[in-house]
Amino acid sequence: MVRSIVSVLLLCFVVQIAHGAQNNIDGVRIWPSPDNTRVVFDMKSAPEFTYFTLKNPLRLVIDFNNTSDAAKLSGIENSGDLIKKLRYSTPKNKSSARIVVELNRNTKPSLFAVTPDGAYGHRLVVDLPDSAPKPTLSASTSTGSVVIDDSTSARDRDIIVAIDAGHGGHDPGSIGPAGTYEKHITLSIAKKLEDMINRERGMRAIMTRGDDYYVSPNRRPEIAREKKADLLISIHADAFSQPEPRGGSVWVLSMRRADTELGRWLEKSERHSELLGGAAEVINDKSSERYLTETILGLSMDHSMATSHDLGNKVVEELKQVTSLHKRKPQAASFAVLTAPDIPSILVEVGFISNPQEEKNLNWSKYRERLANAMFNATKRYFKQVPPDGTLWAQEKANNRTHKVRSGESLSLLAQRYNVKVSSIKAANDLSSDVVRVGQVLNIPRT
Repeated sequence: MVRSIVSVLLLCFVVQIAHGAQNNIDGVRIWPSPDNTRVVFDMKSAPEFTYFTLKNPLRLVIDFNNTSDAAKLSGIENSGDLIKKLRYSTPKNKSSARIVVELNRNTKPSLFAVTPDGAYGHRLVVDLPDSAPKPTLSASTSTGSVVIDDSTSARDRDIIVAIDAGHGGHDPGSIGPAGTYEKHITLSIAKKLEDMINRERGMRAIMTRGDDYYVSPNRRPEIAREKKADLLISIHADAFSQPEPRGGSVWVLSMRRADTELGRWLEKSERHSELLGGAAEVINDKSSERYLTETILGLSMDHSMATSHDLGNKVVEELKQVTSLHKRKPQAASFAVLTAPDIPSILVEVGFISNPQEEKNLNWSKYRERLANAMFNATKRYFKQVPPDGTLWAQEKANNRTHKVRSGESLSLLAQRYNVKVSSIKAANDLSSDVVRVGQVLNIPRT
């Protein structure tokens, strides 16, 4: 009798331990992007899982071992159309949970577990590449989308600026003391900058991400290259373990990382033509191709880095009128988003989101607009001085004359002398007022 009671108690104890060890799904998040949808299962502990796919209809089936099926799957926010819905199905055994992901299109899923990091605990990540990705629009405005035909003539083309809003989707970036996500701040500033650029004649903006989804750091410069961008501006908000640091900064690619990236590009011979453009057509000597390629890419990298430094200095000049500066000169670092050897690239840290006052400022729409305007003004000033070949601005600069202002001269006097409008001179020199100073060199348009 005693032995039976002990056996029952022992069985109950084992069952209780097993029940206590059972894993839980604490939450489910879906992050659609134009070419991929990511599903994240937040877990109580490290997930043990298997999966398989089914057809007719298309489904992904995930079996979670020793896991409760109490998590709610209905009402999960999903702005994409690859996933039809998530639901439970009959599990393999009573201690498991089976989740079925119903799909609208074919995909090749990739599943992997992620250990705790920062604000997130254990996770199971499901990546679903879209077999019918949505086309990425090359430009958009706040009131609607504008599709640009890239097949048009390159002559008198727009200057293309790629704007990269840092982080996104499952990657929130830094989180401020009041709970502000860096990814939301960067996207807001990026959209304001996009709107300013698209309203400027002769300029056009493209976004590496236009919504709250994740794009890998290495993919971002590739998007800029695919859209033939003349410049890449990546927008971030800094953070530190202490709340005191504050101020904006501008970063460019360090030479150490640049040399490494150049070597990696040279190793990928199949991408030479993509980088070199028309120059690749005249490289016929296979024995010397690598050396010629290295020379051309080296010159391209030198030009890109020089441009990045020049533009970076102008951004610093503009930023200091909006916010304090953490660094008063462009700094060099090995950020992956800056590694395109053929596209000038800068990374702008708009402030420390870990600083309570700067977090408060960054949550103010007008302040974000001022930051975007600082980047826009710097970009416009740079390209007015050195517009890329074949652009409308390059053509207009070639048609302009220059005049060095002498004592007693005014814009109205110069307009009469050259038979042009005062407004035309102001536009050609990006002047906001009629005031000119002695010694100032002005571009005088011919029309």
